[in-house]
Amino acid sequence: MKKIILTLVLGLTLASANINVDTTYSTLGAIVKKIGAEHVNVTVLGSSKYDPHFIVPKPSLLAKLRRADLLIINGGGLELGWLPPLLRGAHNSNIQNGAKGFLDISHSIAMINVPASVSRAFGDVHASGNPHYITDPHQVPIIAEVIYKKIKLLDSSNANSYETNYQSFMQEWKEYLTEFDAKMQVCKTKKVVQYHLLFNYFLNRYSIKSYGNIEPLPGVSPSSKHTIELIRMMQNEDIKVILQDVYHEKKSASFIADKTGARVATLPHDVGSLKGSDTLESFYNTIAEQICR
Repeated sequence: MKKIILTLVLGLTLASANINVDTTYSTLGAIVKKIGAEHVNVTVLGSSKYDPHFIVPKPSLLAKLRRADLLIINGGGLELGWLPPLLRGAHNSNIQNGAKGFLDISHSIAMINVPASVSRAFGDVHASGNPHYITDPHQVPIIAEVIYKKIKLLDSSNANSYETNYQSFMQEWKEYLTEFDAKMQVCKTKKVVQYHLLFNYFLNRYSIKSYGNIEPLPGVSPSSKHTIELIRMMQNEDIKVILQDVYHEKKSASFIADKTGARVATLPHDVGSLKGSDTLESFYNTIAEQICR
Protein backbone atom coordinates (compact mmCIF):
# COMPACT_ATOMS: atom_id res chain seq x y z
CA MET A 1 0.00 0.00 0.00
CA LYS A 2 2.83 2.37 0.92
CA LYS A 3 4.47 1.64 -2.44
CA ILE A 4 1.29 2.54 -4.30
CA ILE A 5 0.88 5.80 -2.37
CA LEU A 6 4.53 6.71 -2.92
CA THR A 7 4.22 6.01 -6.65
CA LEU A 8 1.10 8.18 -6.88
CA VAL A 9 2.78 11.02 -4.98
CA LEU A 10 5.87 10.86 -7.19
CA GLY A 11 3.69 10.76 -10.28
CA LEU A 12 1.75 13.83 -9.20
CA THR A 13 4.96 15.64 -8.31
CA LEU A 14 6.51 14.96 -11.70
CA ALA A 15 3.32 15.92 -13.51
CA SER A 16 3.13 19.27 -11.73
CA ALA A 17 6.87 20.01 -11.74
CA ASN A 18 7.90 23.20 -13.47
CA ILE A 19 10.40 23.19 -16.30
CA ASN A 20 13.46 25.39 -15.97
CA VAL A 21 13.83 27.76 -18.90
CA ASP A 22 16.92 29.93 -19.34
CA THR A 23 16.84 32.79 -21.83
CA THR A 24 19.81 34.88 -22.83
CA TYR A 25 17.89 38.19 -22.72
CA SER A 26 14.93 39.63 -20.85
CA THR A 27 12.53 40.20 -23.78
CA LEU A 28 12.70 36.49 -24.57
CA GLY A 29 12.12 35.76 -20.89
CA ALA A 30 9.05 37.99 -20.83
CA ILE A 31 7.53 36.09 -23.77
CA VAL A 32 8.26 32.72 -22.13
CA LYS A 33 6.41 33.86 -18.99
CA LYS A 34 3.36 34.81 -21.06
CA ILE A 35 3.15 31.29 -22.47
CA GLY A 36 4.49 29.16 -19.65
CA ALA A 37 2.97 31.09 -16.73
CA GLU A 38 3.01 28.99 -13.56
CA HIS A 39 4.50 25.93 -15.29
CA VAL A 40 7.92 27.47 -16.00
CA ASN A 41 10.77 28.81 -13.93
CA VAL A 42 12.38 31.51 -16.07
CA THR A 43 15.97 32.65 -15.62
CA VAL A 44 17.38 35.51 -17.70
CA LEU A 45 21.14 35.13 -18.09
CA GLY A 46 22.09 38.54 -19.50
CA SER A 47 21.31 41.80 -17.72
CA SER A 48 19.38 44.27 -19.87
CA LYS A 49 21.52 47.08 -18.46
CA TYR A 50 24.61 45.96 -20.39
CA ASP A 51 25.82 45.46 -23.95
CA PRO A 52 24.13 42.23 -25.13
CA HIS A 53 27.24 41.34 -27.13
CA PHE A 54 29.45 41.24 -24.04
CA ILE A 55 27.63 39.85 -21.02
CA VAL A 56 30.13 38.90 -18.32
CA PRO A 57 30.21 35.04 -18.20
CA LYS A 58 30.05 34.81 -14.41
CA PRO A 59 30.50 31.41 -12.71
CA SER A 60 27.06 31.87 -11.14
CA LEU A 61 25.55 31.47 -14.60
CA LEU A 62 26.99 27.95 -14.81
CA ALA A 63 24.72 26.74 -12.01
CA LYS A 64 21.70 28.18 -13.81
CA LEU A 65 22.63 26.48 -17.08
CA ARG A 66 23.32 23.14 -15.37
CA ARG A 67 19.74 22.85 -14.11
CA ALA A 68 18.07 24.19 -17.27
CA ASP A 69 15.65 22.02 -19.23
CA LEU A 70 15.49 24.55 -22.06
CA LEU A 71 17.87 27.28 -23.24
CA ILE A 72 16.43 29.94 -25.55
CA ILE A 73 18.91 32.23 -27.29
CA ASN A 74 18.52 35.29 -29.51
CA GLY A 75 21.05 33.88 -31.99
CA GLY A 76 22.38 35.68 -35.02
CA GLY A 77 25.79 35.78 -33.36
CA LEU A 78 24.66 38.08 -30.53
CA GLU A 79 25.77 35.66 -27.80
CA LEU A 80 29.03 34.54 -29.44
CA GLY A 81 31.15 36.73 -27.18
CA TRP A 82 30.01 35.16 -23.91
CA LEU A 83 27.74 32.09 -24.12
CA PRO A 84 29.91 29.31 -25.69
CA PRO A 85 32.35 28.97 -22.76
CA LEU A 86 29.44 28.86 -20.32
CA LEU A 87 27.73 26.11 -22.29
CA ARG A 88 30.92 24.06 -22.34
CA GLY A 89 31.40 24.53 -18.60
CA ALA A 90 27.80 23.70 -17.72
CA HIS A 91 28.10 20.07 -18.97
CA ASN A 92 24.36 19.94 -19.61
CA SER A 93 23.82 17.83 -22.71
CA ASN A 94 20.12 18.75 -22.83
CA ILE A 95 20.77 22.38 -23.80
CA GLN A 96 23.71 22.12 -26.17
CA ASN A 97 23.34 23.45 -29.71
CA GLY A 98 21.18 20.96 -31.62
CA ALA A 99 19.80 19.24 -28.52
CA LYS A 100 16.11 18.96 -27.71
CA GLY A 101 16.40 21.63 -25.02
CA PHE A 102 18.08 24.26 -27.21
CA LEU A 103 16.22 26.92 -29.20
CA ASP A 104 17.80 29.57 -31.44
CA ILE A 105 15.07 32.10 -32.24
CA SER A 106 17.02 33.74 -35.07
CA HIS A 107 16.45 30.64 -37.24
CA SER A 108 12.78 31.67 -37.47
CA ILE A 109 13.45 35.35 -38.27
CA ALA A 110 13.86 36.97 -41.68
CA MET A 111 17.17 38.66 -40.90
CA ILE A 112 18.10 42.02 -42.45
CA ASN A 113 21.46 43.70 -43.10
CA VAL A 114 23.04 40.39 -44.11
CA PRO A 115 26.60 41.21 -45.29
CA ALA A 116 27.80 40.08 -48.71
CA SER A 117 31.06 39.11 -47.03
CA VAL A 118 32.50 39.18 -43.53
CA SER A 119 35.76 40.98 -42.82
CA ARG A 120 37.21 42.95 -39.92
CA ALA A 121 37.54 45.79 -42.43
CA PHE A 122 33.74 46.18 -42.18
CA GLY A 123 33.74 46.34 -38.39
CA ASP A 124 32.05 43.93 -35.99
CA VAL A 125 29.48 42.57 -38.46
CA HIS A 126 27.37 39.46 -37.97
CA ALA A 127 27.55 36.90 -40.77
CA SER A 128 23.86 35.97 -40.53
CA GLY A 129 22.63 39.57 -40.43
CA ASN A 130 21.52 42.14 -37.88
CA PRO A 131 20.67 40.24 -34.66
CA HIS A 132 18.61 43.03 -33.04
CA TYR A 133 15.25 41.86 -34.42
CA ILE A 134 13.63 42.04 -30.99
CA THR A 135 13.12 45.81 -31.37
CA ASP A 136 10.30 45.20 -33.88
CA PRO A 137 7.04 44.41 -32.04
CA HIS A 138 5.81 42.45 -35.06
CA GLN A 139 8.48 39.84 -34.34
CA VAL A 140 6.81 38.98 -31.03
CA PRO A 141 4.12 36.67 -32.52
CA ILE A 142 6.81 34.79 -34.49
CA ILE A 143 8.94 34.38 -31.38
CA ALA A 144 5.95 33.38 -29.24
CA GLU A 145 4.87 30.66 -31.67
CA VAL A 146 8.33 29.08 -31.78
CA ILE A 147 8.61 29.17 -27.98
CA TYR A 148 5.11 27.76 -27.53
CA LYS A 149 5.82 24.79 -29.80
CA LYS A 150 9.13 24.04 -28.07
CA ILE A 151 7.75 24.24 -24.52
CA LYS A 152 4.74 22.11 -25.43
CA LEU A 153 7.10 19.51 -26.92
CA LEU A 154 9.21 19.39 -23.75
CA ASP A 155 6.29 19.39 -21.34
CA SER A 156 3.34 17.69 -23.00
CA SER A 157 1.63 17.14 -19.64
CA ASN A 158 0.76 20.85 -19.55
CA ALA A 159 0.07 21.22 -23.28
CA ASN A 160 -3.52 22.42 -22.76
CA SER A 161 -2.40 25.19 -20.46
CA TYR A 162 0.30 26.32 -22.89
CA GLU A 163 -2.23 26.31 -25.72
CA THR A 164 -4.65 28.48 -23.73
CA ASN A 165 -1.93 30.92 -22.70
CA TYR A 166 -0.53 31.15 -26.21
CA GLN A 167 -3.89 31.82 -27.87
CA SER A 168 -4.77 34.41 -25.24
CA PHE A 169 -1.44 36.18 -25.65
CA MET A 170 -1.72 36.17 -29.44
CA GLN A 171 -5.14 37.82 -29.28
CA GLU A 172 -3.90 40.43 -26.81
CA TRP A 173 -0.84 41.17 -28.92
CA LYS A 174 -2.89 41.44 -32.11
CA GLU A 175 -5.02 44.12 -30.46
CA TYR A 176 -1.93 45.84 -29.08
CA LEU A 177 -0.26 45.94 -32.52
CA THR A 178 -3.37 47.40 -34.17
CA GLU A 179 -3.34 50.29 -31.72
CA PHE A 180 0.44 50.66 -31.77
CA ASP A 181 0.68 50.72 -35.58
CA ALA A 182 -2.00 53.41 -35.75
CA LYS A 183 -0.01 55.61 -33.37
CA MET A 184 3.17 55.09 -35.38
CA GLN A 185 1.60 56.59 -38.53
CA VAL A 186 2.57 60.08 -37.35
CA CYS A 187 6.26 59.15 -37.21
CA LYS A 188 6.87 58.17 -40.82
CA THR A 189 8.41 61.55 -41.67
CA LYS A 190 11.01 61.32 -38.91
CA LYS A 191 14.69 61.42 -39.87
CA VAL A 192 17.16 59.85 -37.46
CA VAL A 193 20.74 58.78 -36.93
CA GLN A 194 21.70 55.98 -34.56
CA TYR A 195 24.71 55.23 -32.43
CA HIS A 196 24.74 51.54 -33.40
CA LEU A 197 22.56 49.51 -35.79
CA LEU A 198 20.24 48.58 -32.93
CA PHE A 199 16.88 49.77 -34.16
CA ASN A 200 16.88 48.96 -37.88
CA TYR A 201 14.06 46.42 -37.56
CA PHE A 202 11.84 48.96 -35.82
CA LEU A 203 12.76 51.75 -38.23
CA ASN A 204 12.18 49.54 -41.26
CA ARG A 205 8.81 48.41 -39.93
CA TYR A 206 7.56 51.99 -39.62
CA SER A 207 9.32 53.50 -42.65
CA ILE A 208 11.53 55.78 -40.56
CA LYS A 209 14.73 56.60 -42.40
CA SER A 210 18.09 56.30 -40.66
CA TYR A 211 20.71 58.47 -42.33
CA GLY A 212 23.76 57.11 -40.58
CA ASN A 213 25.43 55.99 -37.37
CA ILE A 214 27.69 57.61 -34.81
CA GLU A 215 29.87 54.51 -35.12
CA PRO A 216 31.73 54.72 -38.46
CA LEU A 217 31.55 50.90 -38.55
CA PRO A 218 29.76 48.45 -36.22
CA GLY A 219 31.75 48.17 -32.99
CA VAL A 220 34.21 50.91 -33.97
CA SER A 221 34.40 54.06 -31.81
CA PRO A 222 33.60 57.34 -33.58
CA SER A 223 36.56 59.29 -34.95
CA SER A 224 36.77 63.08 -35.17
CA LYS A 225 36.62 62.94 -38.97
CA HIS A 226 33.52 60.74 -39.00
CA THR A 227 31.81 62.89 -36.35
CA ILE A 228 32.40 66.09 -38.34
CA GLU A 229 31.06 64.46 -41.50
CA LEU A 230 27.99 63.24 -39.62
CA ILE A 231 27.32 66.73 -38.22
CA ARG A 232 27.51 68.27 -41.70
CA MET A 233 25.19 65.64 -43.13
CA MET A 234 22.66 66.14 -40.32
CA GLN A 235 22.71 69.90 -40.87
CA ASN A 236 22.19 69.49 -44.61
CA GLU A 237 19.37 66.96 -44.18
CA ASP A 238 17.80 68.73 -41.18
CA ILE A 239 17.96 65.64 -38.97
CA LYS A 240 16.79 66.36 -35.45
CA VAL A 241 16.73 62.98 -33.68
CA ILE A 242 19.70 60.92 -32.47
CA LEU A 243 18.91 57.40 -31.23
CA GLN A 244 21.10 56.54 -28.25
CA ASP A 245 21.12 53.22 -26.41
CA VAL A 246 21.86 52.70 -22.73
CA TYR A 247 25.25 51.00 -22.96
CA HIS A 248 27.32 52.99 -25.46
CA GLU A 249 29.13 56.15 -24.36
CA LYS A 250 26.93 59.25 -24.37
CA LYS A 251 29.42 62.07 -25.00
CA SER A 252 29.47 61.72 -28.77
CA ALA A 253 25.68 61.98 -29.12
CA SER A 254 25.61 64.95 -26.75
CA PHE A 255 28.34 66.74 -28.73
CA ILE A 256 26.60 66.11 -32.06
CA ALA A 257 23.26 67.24 -30.63
CA ASP A 258 24.84 70.47 -29.42
CA LYS A 259 26.25 71.20 -32.90
CA THR A 260 23.08 70.32 -34.84
CA GLY A 261 20.23 71.23 -32.51
CA ALA A 262 19.11 67.60 -32.55
CA ARG A 263 17.43 65.81 -29.67
CA VAL A 264 19.03 62.73 -28.11
CA ALA A 265 16.40 60.00 -27.68
CA THR A 266 17.59 57.29 -25.31
CA LEU A 267 15.91 53.99 -26.17
CA PRO A 268 15.75 50.60 -24.44
CA HIS A 269 17.25 47.71 -26.42
CA ASP A 270 15.67 45.06 -24.19
CA VAL A 271 12.84 44.80 -21.70
CA GLY A 272 13.92 46.54 -18.49
CA SER A 273 16.97 48.31 -19.89
CA LEU A 274 15.39 51.70 -19.13
CA LYS A 275 13.16 52.74 -16.25
CA GLY A 276 9.56 52.28 -17.28
CA SER A 277 10.27 49.56 -19.85
CA ASP A 278 9.79 46.54 -17.61
CA THR A 279 6.99 44.88 -19.62
CA LEU A 280 6.70 43.95 -23.28
CA GLU A 281 4.16 46.70 -23.88
CA SER A 282 6.09 49.40 -22.05
CA PHE A 283 9.30 48.37 -23.81
CA TYR A 284 7.85 49.08 -27.26
CA ASN A 285 5.84 52.06 -26.03
CA THR A 286 9.04 53.66 -24.73
CA ILE A 287 10.80 53.21 -28.08
CA ALA A 288 7.88 54.80 -29.90
CA GLU A 289 7.47 57.67 -27.49
CA GLN A 290 11.16 58.56 -27.55
CA ILE A 291 11.35 58.56 -31.34
CA CYS A 292 8.02 60.24 -32.07
CA ARG A 293 7.78 63.02 -29.53
